[in-house]
Amino acid sequence: MLAPKKLIANDVLSKCFITVKSECKLDDAIEQMLKENLTEIFVVNTEDLLIGVLTLSDISRIKTKNSVGYHSLKTYLKEGCITINGSTSLLKCRDIMLNEKIGRLPVVDKGRIIGVVRSNEIRDSFYMEIEKFSLHLKSIIDSINEAVCVISLNGEVIVWNKNAEKLYGVDGDEIIGKRLKEYFPKAILLTVLKTRKKVDYLYHEPRKGSHIAISASPIYVDGKCVGIVSSERDITEVRALSDQLQKATDTVKFLESEVYRISRDGFGKIIGKSPNLIKSIEVAKQVARTEANILIVGESGTGKEVFARAIHTYSAREGLFVAVNCSAIPDELFESEFFGYEAGAFTGASKKGKLGIFELANNGTVFLDEIADLPMHMQAKLLRVLQEKEIRRVGGEKTCTINVRVISATNKDLNDMVSKETFRDDLFYRLNVIRINLPPIRERQGDVELLIHTFFKEISIQNHKPIPKFEDGVLDILKAYSWKGNVRELKNTVEHMVVLSPNNIITKEAIPEYIIEAVKKEKIRSYSGNDLTVAVEELERSMIVKALQTTNFNKAKTAKMLNLKRSTLYYKLEYYGLKKKIESKTSKN
Repeated sequence: MLAPKKLIANDVLSKCFITVKSECKLDDAIEQMLKENLTEIFVVNTEDLLIGVLTLSDISRIKTKNSVGYHSLKTYLKEGCITINGSTSLLKCRDIMLNEKIGRLPVVDKGRIIGVVRSNEIRDSFYMEIEKFSLHLKSIIDSINEAVCVISLNGEVIVWNKNAEKLYGVDGDEIIGKRLKEYFPKAILLTVLKTRKKVDYLYHEPRKGSHIAISASPIYVDGKCVGIVSSERDITEVRALSDQLQKATDTVKFLESEVYRISRDGFGKIIGKSPNLIKSIEVAKQVARTEANILIVGESGTGKEVFARAIHTYSAREGLFVAVNCSAIPDELFESEFFGYEAGAFTGASKKGKLGIFELANNGTVFLDEIADLPMHMQAKLLRVLQEKEIRRVGGEKTCTINVRVISATNKDLNDMVSKETFRDDLFYRLNVIRINLPPIRERQGDVELLIHTFFKEISIQNHKPIPKFEDGVLDILKAYSWKGNVRELKNTVEHMVVLSPNNIITKEAIPEYIIEAVKKEKIRSYSGNDLTVAVEELERSMIVKALQTTNFNKAKTAKMLNLKRSTLYYKLEYYGLKKKIESKTSKN
């Protein structure tokens, strides 16, 4: 049976601890604890044998009762000290801490302390083992030949394997975390959830033309129901599945490795198939697992942070991905944000001090967005960090070695800034080891429709609405627009249209007016035909719409502004299909 590794104290013990003799004065012990930033001190006798421990909580109680701190520690020390050896299991360590209500256990060898196991080390170790176990379990579930679904007691989907995606055409990323009845209101699992009765090989037809054999049963842990699991097979394709399984016998190892690779490939979130985008992705994958610094260049809204996160995920670095917008940090806070600060380093500083982004991202990735807005004094300090791989907190004396990969991004011309001496050339060369250019949407015309459909599906589900249909001409207008705000503007526009479309149909009226006008102007500018009538009509319609907007859709004022008779204006409104738009606007007012 697959099970997590059994961990013992030696696997996680910390060598960071303080020992003092029992004759040490209380104030001296407190000073050492504060200097080392630790919450306990271990007391030993003249033979270095452990005889007790004093925590900050103990010292607080002592100081509350007696402000004198010049007595030796043995005056305050309680007799006895709970200890463990290096082979003690972490589960036992956890139980001891819970029962005794303590936060650490000294590890001893022949009476001498050799390390400390603290509650946070136990927690972190368990989390790491659980994460590894979960990855193995996911690969196993995805390798099962049947569609597997698990729901919680409140009906939310918590497992949806690859074959379930294939069988029902619903991605796991879409349905996991959602209630099953939102997608399949008559699902057998919902019946079993109510009755708590197992069903075996039950035939059902979830949609027309599909024939499924399903088994479902409650999941019990320690006698308590925690969820429902089902396995399903499309019995109309048994012969075809048998042939596929025969072929899969020779390639199962390859398929397992591919599933694992895809599950860790952050580039799967980047939508697009245009050659220039694919080229950028290929370059990013090629350098992701190196130590080289990367500069991502692209217009605002092209997804530079999404790209940086994908590189971090693909790199398999163990640390965090920490994103910082350099344009959003006040000049006076840059140093403390980047490098952190010690307790009491300046007025208003936290009494506990603070980690900087480089310490927080140790063994991971720091993403410096809008790097062109980094002040000159911080450019010099950042350069030193990149060269020395060391940082020192504000108000601190000790340096800390770090292992951080830096990905920076900008929408400005750093070469031009270097020539104008507003950006350091030596820092530019350090950051620009690998340069990745992200193309704007106007250079990815083949991706616009793909992005539109993806966002409509995603945002409709988020807003608990069915995926809408498009009125004729809507997609043509959206594809013709230049999207100066790139992916960000496109996604915001889609959300606007989803929210304002009550009948599950996206009409031209749902498109923001500025987009329609921009497309018309571009059409007029780019018109190369010989039909003068068409060109004139496009211009005339554009002028009428602009005048209506200026007069807040007042027809009398619009006619006067355009030097037209009212009857002529009414005719043109009817001719150009603007009458309904005016009626909807005036009714809202």
